[in-house]
Amino acid sequence: MALDEGPRSCLLRVRHRLEQDMKPSYIMDHMITDGVLTVDEEEKIRTRDQAAALLELMLRKDNRTYISFYNALIKETYDDLASLLHADLPRTSPTAYKSFPDGYTPYVRTVLSEGGVPQRPVVFVSRPELLNRVREKLYQLQKEPGWVTIFGMAGSGKSVLAAEAARYHSLIEECFPGGIHWLSIGQLDKPDLLVKIQSLCFRLEQELDPQLHHRPPNSLDEAKERMRFLMLRRYPRSLLILDDIWDTSVLKAFDIQCRILLTTRNRSLVDSVSGAKYEVEVASGLDEKKGLEILALYTNRKMHGLPEEARSIVKECKGSPLVVSLIGALLKEKPDRWHYYLRQLQQKQFKRIRKSSSYDYDALDQAMAASIEVLPEEHRELYKDFTVLEKDIKVPAKVLSILWDLPIEEVEDILEEFANKSLLFMDTNNKPYLYYLHDLQLDFLIEQNRNEIESLHTKIVLQYQQYYRDGHPTSGDEECQYWIRFLTDHMAKANLTQELYSLMFSLDWVTVKSQVMSPAHLINDYIAHGPILDKEFQEFLSLNGHQLEHRPDVVQLALSEPLTSEVYRQARMQALQQSSRGKLFFDWLNKNCVENLSLLVIHPHQGSLYSACFSHDGSKIASCGASKSLKMFKSTSGEKLMELQAHDDEVLCCAFSPDDHLIATCSSDRKVKVWNVERAMIIRVFEEEHEEQINHCQFTNTTRRLLLATCSNDKFLNLWNLNKPSSQNTMFGHFEPVNHCCFSPDDAIISTCSNDGTVKLFQTSSANEWQTINVKDLFEGDEEVLVKCSTWTADGKRIACAARNGVWVFDIETADMLFEVRTNRLSMVQYCQACPTSNLLAIAYSNYGVELWDLESNKKMADCSGHLSWVQRLQFSPDGSQLLSCSDDQTVRLWETKKVHTSSSVRLKRDSAVIFSDEEMIVSAADYCNRLQVHDGRKGQLLFQSEEMSSRIRCTCLSRQLSAVAFGQDDGTVQVLEVPSGKLLASLKGHTKTVFHCQFIENGQTLLTSSEDATIRVWSWQSGDCKVLQGHKEQVRCFSLLSNLPTESTLLSWSFDGTVKVWDVKSGQKLQDIDAHRGAILSCHVSPDRSLFTTTSADKTAKVQQPCCTLWSVKDGSLLKICSREGKDGMDSLHGGWVTDLHFSPDNSLLVSTGGYIKWWDVERGEALQTFYPKGLALKKIHVSPDFSTFVTVDNIGILYILKRVTP
Repeated sequence: MALDEGPRSCLLRVRHRLEQDMKPSYIMDHMITDGVLTVDEEEKIRTRDQAAALLELMLRKDNRTYISFYNALIKETYDDLASLLHADLPRTSPTAYKSFPDGYTPYVRTVLSEGGVPQRPVVFVSRPELLNRVREKLYQLQKEPGWVTIFGMAGSGKSVLAAEAARYHSLIEECFPGGIHWLSIGQLDKPDLLVKIQSLCFRLEQELDPQLHHRPPNSLDEAKERMRFLMLRRYPRSLLILDDIWDTSVLKAFDIQCRILLTTRNRSLVDSVSGAKYEVEVASGLDEKKGLEILALYTNRKMHGLPEEARSIVKECKGSPLVVSLIGALLKEKPDRWHYYLRQLQQKQFKRIRKSSSYDYDALDQAMAASIEVLPEEHRELYKDFTVLEKDIKVPAKVLSILWDLPIEEVEDILEEFANKSLLFMDTNNKPYLYYLHDLQLDFLIEQNRNEIESLHTKIVLQYQQYYRDGHPTSGDEECQYWIRFLTDHMAKANLTQELYSLMFSLDWVTVKSQVMSPAHLINDYIAHGPILDKEFQEFLSLNGHQLEHRPDVVQLALSEPLTSEVYRQARMQALQQSSRGKLFFDWLNKNCVENLSLLVIHPHQGSLYSACFSHDGSKIASCGASKSLKMFKSTSGEKLMELQAHDDEVLCCAFSPDDHLIATCSSDRKVKVWNVERAMIIRVFEEEHEEQINHCQFTNTTRRLLLATCSNDKFLNLWNLNKPSSQNTMFGHFEPVNHCCFSPDDAIISTCSNDGTVKLFQTSSANEWQTINVKDLFEGDEEVLVKCSTWTADGKRIACAARNGVWVFDIETADMLFEVRTNRLSMVQYCQACPTSNLLAIAYSNYGVELWDLESNKKMADCSGHLSWVQRLQFSPDGSQLLSCSDDQTVRLWETKKVHTSSSVRLKRDSAVIFSDEEMIVSAADYCNRLQVHDGRKGQLLFQSEEMSSRIRCTCLSRQLSAVAFGQDDGTVQVLEVPSGKLLASLKGHTKTVFHCQFIENGQTLLTSSEDATIRVWSWQSGDCKVLQGHKEQVRCFSLLSNLPTESTLLSWSFDGTVKVWDVKSGQKLQDIDAHRGAILSCHVSPDRSLFTTTSADKTAKVQQPCCTLWSVKDGSLLKICSREGKDGMDSLHGGWVTDLHFSPDNSLLVSTGGYIKWWDVERGEALQTFYPKGLALKKIHVSPDFSTFVTVDNIGILYILKRVTP
């Protein structure tokens, strides 16, 4: 009787430990006494390595030997070794153990079924030696995560072996109590990989809570983090089996520090990932006995009863499990064709299949030919059509029904026949069933039909066009997804260039594919077929892919494209057609004024980005931040090259070495780490010297004497020699945290910046302090001056540093200030960086903007607007042609600097005023330099610009009759200027706090203002007389007249105190007092017929009210439900933020609202009719023309939008 599998596996697992620690001579004495070991066997063992020889002998013996060996260890006081064997002692009840002789218990069946592990093939033969080797490696994963690789040529049975290795009770119980999870991979691109991981995450989440519905991850990075969380937190000590891995980039997506078993043809794939690694090689073929056993099972014979041809068949196909199974399936139906199939294998001379690998497919070719030959002629032609399928893609019968123009029932019968002959595989886990070919079968078909590839793809395209001549499918089922996913590939391979061009330049196709699949699949199509297409649609999708995730109206999105583009032409044409049927569309009239230097936008991390840098050859970008990880991308495309979980806390900085072989990171965890870029491995950790978070790191600029500098909140600067375990020099002198450090271009000097208001220059060679620049002396008073960063000019003679709201340039020899860069004084400077090849200086501000300045002329050269939060780091490319910026908005942006220019787009503040007329549209607003600007909105001309004001401009209004503009300021002052001369007409003082809103009435003779001081003032501004309306308890953000008539004197005001009040302006009396909300009122608007007004509040409700204070809801309550809905589909997702402004159309049928987006609503039904997505966010108000056709607003990055309704 042989040793049971459990004890055998245990011996293999702990073999090395036993060989090291035990003395066999005494052990063998006990075993001889027990009668399980003979004296002759003992003598043979003594002539070799005794421990190894004893264990080798035990593996060939039975259970009694194992028990005797265990007892001997106890007697010789090897208790620790005996404990390793105890769990696998053979059961004392033989009948209980014989119930499940292979460890395949009901518990195992349940675990594997839940994890999607394939069942055993109908014809299955065991390969115990190989199986035990795999399980031995899997036991190595019991204590720590790692990788077990099963590798071998195609058709060698790797997948079956992987599934069988998991069918063992003690293995699951001891090593993988979290379960076994199977994922078939194959050859995938990134969008397909995302779909696979989404499916796995969905399955894992459903097992935890079937009622829970998580949003599918939208990117590979997000999917990887979701999978990491599930595997490490929800399914700890589980095994993930990845079947048929081809590509390192795919494998890296699963490098999440979990336990993984993978099958592959490429043994070297695991070199690209981190962690413990073990491997098992699978021979290309079965031995003769196993091959004959398969044939015997298929033909229901005893092995000794097989004909001689059986042995020859196994020999001819080299024992390939796949080929033997194919022949066996044929013989099952035609058991008298042994000689025929043998002759087919011997006589057919198929051309060798040549791929990138060196695996030999001769045997498979021969078996495939033999299998196809027995099909009826009409079925052989149908089988040929499988040539056009993609590898590892499962298709429903409906797709083939369209391709073959046959009823679905007949197609299913044909497919069942193919499956029975092992010419096709059937996934029965889906309803309806899905069908697919093994990749080797597909390789064979492609080789056999090489001259017909184009015509076969043409056939499937024509059949699709005939069936779906009335429009593309949109159901989202398996059949629909196949067509939407692969139609463009079929067209390209059919060389149907014109059809492909027409399809991909169709907004209908963009809409359907983005909804059925995802923006990632859509963008990938344009990249894949780029050589035969122009770039317009690809650029449109690349810039708007994040918006496509919101399922927008693609036609409306495309109306924001340049007027000369094909995208806009199609959008305009479709908008005109659909608007004739009542659909709302809006054209962005002044979009040509918006210029963008942005080349590439990367969204690498979940969380704020604190640092990003170019490699010295300019080909790579590294980034790090709050996610604690380090990532690397191609600078040309944003394709991810590497990802490392770098630190235990936020990673604050990263920097390449001058030869790009290394990259350093520093963190809030007080550690500095140095990584090998090519191998993605850590080579050095410095963790002893800095006592607080490390803010910045930088290598020297040359390799002549490679050093790494780091600075910290502990007030010190350290220089590290990578060949030494501790810092080479520690430089001190600062009295507050050191924020930044950088080497001079020749590496002779290193500068440091500190919260103590100084920049210090240290000599690199001696570590001596050479110069101190007292930046704080430039400021008056005792307030703290934080110097955030410094940067060296290209000539190494000057240094620029950032503090508060300015940038100053100093001479390093004298420490004298040379000049101040005249920046926007209203925003704090976050960072600055000098170009290494020119006089350009890049400056990042707290208003999220980035500017490029010429240091020689001290003149701004360009605005780089696009970030939606603080910009944390800037860096020029080595040749100065590009600028990199990273931000808390989780993006890295690349900007083109060779085409630098001052942007012609108007960067305005969001507090604006507009006058509409038939002939003109005048817009007034403050710009980012706190100057008041007045523009002709239709012509795009600047009519007037004031001087820079000392107090921030908070509101503005226009008087058409008097050609005057008024504005309120933070200090409570209101000024009235003549346009376009700029002459000061009045300066009104009365408010004690910020003025939030102003409006001319009575043909411009009277000016109304509201303030943070809770009052409303009615000014006869030409005389200076003033009437005060008091009653609100908190700030009055805004007010509105009940109509636009010149004689209107009834005023509606609302406040943060939650009340709405109605006033008579002429008398100053309060007419009504309405307690509208529990929270602050954010906006209010009166309907044109004065019957209704709407309010939105911080209490997350919107209300429609009558001026008499009676509350009522829209008939079906839907508008109220939409505006007060909470959770995933709540106000934030509908508007992209707080609802800040509302306006009714003249007939009360439509409502426009602003927040993060602009939305138009049907008031009666409460349905959103259209959405406009601005470049920025946080719209504050919207101005609407009297006919509700033109809309004007400004976003948070200062872009002016003039939107005109499209009418036929």
